[in-house]
Amino acid sequence: MIRSAVALEGVRRTFGMTVALQSLSVQVGHGELFGIVGPDGAGKTTTLRILAGVLKPTAGRAWIEGVDIGRDPEAAKPHTAYMAQRFGLYGDLTVRENLEFYADLYRVSRKDRLERFQRLYEFSRLGEFEQRLAGHLSGGMKQKLALSCCLVHHPKVLLLDEPTFGVDPISRRELWLILHRMVAEGVTTLVSTSYLDEAERCDRVVLLNEGRALALDKPVRLQDSLGGRLYALRSPTPRKARDLLRALFGNRSASLSGDAVHALLPHDLDPADMASPLTDAGIEVSGVHEISPSLEDVFVHLVAEGTDGTGSVTPDDV
Repeated sequence: MIRSAVALEGVRRTFGMTVALQSLSVQVGHGELFGIVGPDGAGKTTTLRILAGVLKPTAGRAWIEGVDIGRDPEAAKPHTAYMAQRFGLYGDLTVRENLEFYADLYRVSRKDRLERFQRLYEFSRLGEFEQRLAGHLSGGMKQKLALSCCLVHHPKVLLLDEPTFGVDPISRRELWLILHRMVAEGVTTLVSTSYLDEAERCDRVVLLNEGRALALDKPVRLQDSLGGRLYALRSPTPRKARDLLRALFGNRSASLSGDAVHALLPHDLDPADMASPLTDAGIEVSGVHEISPSLEDVFVHLVAEGTDGTGSVTPDDV
């Protein structure tokens, strides 16, 4: 019996010869903010489309609120809202008319609409733009309207596919504030993102790459799992520095991050053990200091390290 709000068990999805998702197993607790994280082509959209009932898994099973999506996708829809990357707003309808349209789709009663619309306006700050055409809204306002349309029927589970893609930093922050409010009220939220700094806001994340799960845990636990000390090294020739460090300490030891090299060293190694071989090789080192690992550092090292090929993760806490 599946007791989680959302669950996937050995879910696999192929498109012809292409494997988009490889045996993914995940359970998401009620009221959890769960991140599906990875680059383009990692399997994020495929995962959400399976949960939304848009795609059927090639193998495995998925549930939302105890409903088997593969067997009865229509039974899960009253509990679920799915916001695709290109949400279906109608540009020639006003903000209010879009909300009315989605309220009609979800059969929200007339007596409940006024209160719900006012509440949606309150947290989205779209009330003063009620009569503006959706097509004339900024990118961030369109996303907030799309999210409001998803919430109009009070779903138990919210599925959001890269909701902040292409959105300005201020609107990104506002969208995340809205999501945290929804989660605080008990709405289970699954959000996909390729922004690893955003993923650190989630309760837990699954890191996907090429359809496989590399890791699943709380962001802080993943950041503490690297098994060494992380240093930022600056050099006029960072690529040469990275390549030499990899030759000395292994492929997962060094990666580029902006104009710096992030190097992971065993706890018993001194930074001088890293800098000295570089200077001996004629590579200038302008500075080295220890840093706290980010989720991006974790992801880069996991990709370099590789996986066991199963793509399945069994978390010890839900």
